[in-house]
Amino acid sequence: MLLGFVILYLLVSIGIGLYAATRVHNSRDFAVAGRSLPLPIVMATVFATWFGAETVLGISATFTKEGLRGVVADPFGSSLCLILAGLFFANKLYRMNLLTIGDYYRLRYNRAVEVITTLCIVVSYIGWVAAQIKALGLVFFVVTDGAVSQDMGMVLGAAIVLTYTTFGGMFAVAILDFVQITVIMGGMLYIAYIISGMTGGVGAVVSHAHAAGKLNLFPEARMSEWIPFIGAWVTMMLGSIPQQDVFQRITSAKDEKTAVRGSVLGGSIYFAFAFVPMFLAYSATLIDPAMFGKLLETDSQLVLPTLILQHTPIFAQVVFFGALLSAIMSCSSATLLAPSVAFSENIVKGFFPDMRDHTFLWLMRGVIVTFAAIVLAFALHSEASIFKMVENAYKITLVAAFIPLFAGLYWKRANTQGALFAMAAGLSTWILLELLGTSEVWPPQLVGLLASAAGMVVGSLLPHFVGKPTPLPHPHAELHHHAAHPQHHVEK
Repeated sequence: MLLGFVILYLLVSIGIGLYAATRVHNSRDFAVAGRSLPLPIVMATVFATWFGAETVLGISATFTKEGLRGVVADPFGSSLCLILAGLFFANKLYRMNLLTIGDYYRLRYNRAVEVITTLCIVVSYIGWVAAQIKALGLVFFVVTDGAVSQDMGMVLGAAIVLTYTTFGGMFAVAILDFVQITVIMGGMLYIAYIISGMTGGVGAVVSHAHAAGKLNLFPEARMSEWIPFIGAWVTMMLGSIPQQDVFQRITSAKDEKTAVRGSVLGGSIYFAFAFVPMFLAYSATLIDPAMFGKLLETDSQLVLPTLILQHTPIFAQVVFFGALLSAIMSCSSATLLAPSVAFSENIVKGFFPDMRDHTFLWLMRGVIVTFAAIVLAFALHSEASIFKMVENAYKITLVAAFIPLFAGLYWKRANTQGALFAMAAGLSTWILLELLGTSEVWPPQLVGLLASAAGMVVGSLLPHFVGKPTPLPHPHAELHHHAAHPQHHVEK
């Protein structure tokens, strides 16, 4: 019954994705759903930005082992990322009517900044998407009782997500996110109700976690404790703001107000719901301490699936794995689409500025297939945990892309030379410290962020050897954008 449901669910998802493909008529439909999505859809798709494999399997396992202090990056940092993106970035970026976040770097600075930041953004997605593919392999392995290996499950999962994403684009992602968020919320709350009955209620689980020190969020009052803590927090909170999937969700809204509200509400709901898998995984250690204690030492990502399979009725299993598949597929489809669109628009298209829109649409689809193959190969050969894959994904965008984005929007004196200095200082510092591994206190990405900020200030204030000062694009900068990319213009 469980396997049959999983197969049926996957077939329905593919069908919805192929239906969404009928609404894709041009590159803007494919990349940002024609900027037409209402608030409930935007809120659902923002929520689905983060609620994936790392939330259900990664965060829950990490919390059970390390407590709240171990998950400061996600959900604390990641949910704040979505809220801050809505409050401080959504309105400014939405008014510019761009196709990708890379377009912003070209308009605000120049082509070189666009290419460098886009490459950093694309590279950051390899670990993120690989985490989702790895989780799909784990799900297929569990629900088939080992008949499908984890490696074969990864291949199968990647093929399914690739099918509906390649044809339906952002329309498929948005429609499926809305359907899947219903399954996720209903399923997770139902499972929490079932499990709480086995542990003596929510209060008993929370009291046990508190007594075990798992609810202590802030470290002791020592610099050696606080600096790594801040580094983990800001990595996802700031490093994931200059990301194409966050940008796509914001700019797919039907208007500016919807973009802001959808991002803030979606981030807030994500923060609240991220605690449900944590509650479930910790409950497992109370239900069967010996077995789940051993799993925590061997493969902590199996704690939650094992709990559901061994201690809940078949209907609860169907609900859980339906919710888990919903979370993983909604997250993986969008994170597969985002870097492919960015690479097509900001790297390839720069060499072919006169490319027709129909050709550009098929270029994006071809890049998606290529990127999926690269990610699948990485997932098959990586030994990193799902949580670590996601946590490490945004270090490169934190040190290279965040400061040029923030300074470009909020500091009039920021210029191309400052952006290049910021990227050079941030990337070189981060890479050098990662290679040397000299400090256990200062995270390399935090030092890289500080170096990037210093580079922006110094580069912008020095005499201009590279480029000229560039003013913040006018809210109607799409006029300039469409002059360079006429095929993206949509008559209103």
